[in-house]
Amino acid sequence: MAEIKNLLVEGTFKTPHIDFNRMTGDLILSGKSIPENAANVYDPLLEWIAEYIKAPCNTTNLRLNLEYFNTASSIWLAKIIKTLSTINKPEYVLLIHLYVDIEDTDTLDYDEIKGIMGSLIDNIGEPTLSVGIKIYGLDEDGKIVRESQIFI
Repeated sequence: MAEIKNLLVEGTFKTPHIDFNRMTGDLILSGKSIPENAANVYDPLLEWIAEYIKAPCNTTNLRLNLEYFNTASSIWLAKIIKTLSTINKPEYVLLIHLYVDIEDTDTLDYDEIKGIMGSLIDNIGEPTLSVGIKIYGLDEDGKIVRESQIFI
């Protein structure tokens, strides 16, 4: 199996900045995700992840720092999470980091997290590794002012 390379794609006004680091297990999507053709943006990410999960890091950090994403993007994000949750190493961990406006993080209990994450959590299914969700409440300057974590 050929060694996969890191994936770095600069964001645009409509597409996210992508920084997938094979060595650290940090998979970062930031900015906006409102592409006209979501498949063009996300299909290469799924291909990269399909290779990554063959030899993943002990901890994979999927960091979703998206100020806005449309319905089409949410479908692809759900596919990414579902694929990552199939890492077949029970001792490994997948942490999903979600950065949201502090207004959305009043109590940060499971029901609110599920509301924020919507269908993303529902698509995890029966993961083959430990999965945690960490939510960061951001103020208007983008600074983290509150955080919460759950394992599912």
